[in-house]
Amino acid sequence: MKSLLTRREMFCRAALGAAGLGLAGSLPRRAAAAPAARAAKAKSVIQIWLWGGAPHLDTFDPKPEAGNDYAGPFKAIETNVSGLRICELLPLLAQQADKYALLRGMTHDSNAHETATYRVQTGRPAGERVVYPGVGAVVGLLKGVGGGYAGALPPYIVLTEPLGRFDEAGFLGMRGKPFVTGGDPSQPRFMVEGVVAEGLTDQQQRSRRELLNKLNRLPRQHPDNASLQALARSEERAYDMILGDGAKIFDLATEKDDLRERYGRTKFGQSCLMARRLVEAGVPYVTINYSGWDTHKDNFATLRRKLPELDKGLATLLADLAGRGLLAQTVVWCGGEFGRTPRVDWAAPWNGGRGHWGRAFSALVAGGGFKGGSVVGATDARGEEVKERPVTPGEVIGAIYGQLGVDAQTKLQTPAGESAQIALPPQAGGYLKEIT
Repeated sequence: MKSLLTRREMFCRAALGAAGLGLAGSLPRRAAAAPAARAAKAKSVIQIWLWGGAPHLDTFDPKPEAGNDYAGPFKAIETNVSGLRICELLPLLAQQADKYALLRGMTHDSNAHETATYRVQTGRPAGERVVYPGVGAVVGLLKGVGGGYAGALPPYIVLTEPLGRFDEAGFLGMRGKPFVTGGDPSQPRFMVEGVVAEGLTDQQQRSRRELLNKLNRLPRQHPDNASLQALARSEERAYDMILGDGAKIFDLATEKDDLRERYGRTKFGQSCLMARRLVEAGVPYVTINYSGWDTHKDNFATLRRKLPELDKGLATLLADLAGRGLLAQTVVWCGGEFGRTPRVDWAAPWNGGRGHWGRAFSALVAGGGFKGGSVVGATDARGEEVKERPVTPGEVIGAIYGQLGVDAQTKLQTPAGESAQIALPPQAGGYLKEIT
């Protein structure tokens, strides 16, 4: 069985991603340089995006006492942190609760996928004159080339498909675009050495490249041209991703079978393993776009499939990072654009579905200096409203910047020459100060 991502496709994607990486150095990045907020606790971020909006009552904020019309059929179980309960379908994560903090006071005012995604990914309200970049684009820019990262791979990588709900790069344009891998890392030929699907060996690929370089006389005629030099660097990075050390990071065949089984032989599970390999290689920001959470219909039947998959992949990721000494320097952020309606719609055709709910939902943060075994915020008895310590998306993003040593007051320059601050000012003196 071949991968959904051929070597030719990989090169095209790599060239595009590396082009933005190479050109970024020749464009103005910041309107005003700002000092680091404090010494960095984290080097990288793994964002697990629960695409569609996961139900908070069926994951990290169960309300079994609210009755069947709210709690549904799932029970709550104790974790290894006294008094902290989560859904019974997350038993492995229950054993890892001392490693993460739950943000049960998440809230914003949007119930539409596009605007809610923009709110959570940028920390900004929709409808402003400027379209802001997402946190991954900002981190990739500030912590990537010129920010201390010298790895072979792009500084902002998405596994495995683009979100499509908003423009990750915003006003950064090409400078902020992620490299999107495509494919499915659970398949045996996601990235391998040797013969590829299109019938070319690595040596044949190298020979073709050498021939193209001989035919391309333009760089030799203009050796001091900055644009041509940037393109040459981009090409070098692109080829490294398919023929060099960069390509080896994408080859999961080098991992032990028992570890791959613990992650789960699913697209999501193997994406979690791939994310660990990427941050191990120093990539500053990795997003896993994990779809299937828009459960308007048959919510509970869907979650009986989805939650064990999430449990296996995320719990193993936390344990694997911790075992390798990487969790302390890697932020893991898991959540979606909103929660789901606390009241279950049992009528046909929804058959136990939950709608969109931005007023109250949950997220998980771990590693990178965040205090595990903690809970920030609380919802009411039915999970309908935040009754204690509301947390905005902008506060989460500001806290992540702080853990990375990035000053949240840093300003970037828009195409119109204006200054745009990367995060909204904090409320009450700090971003998630209880757990940072």
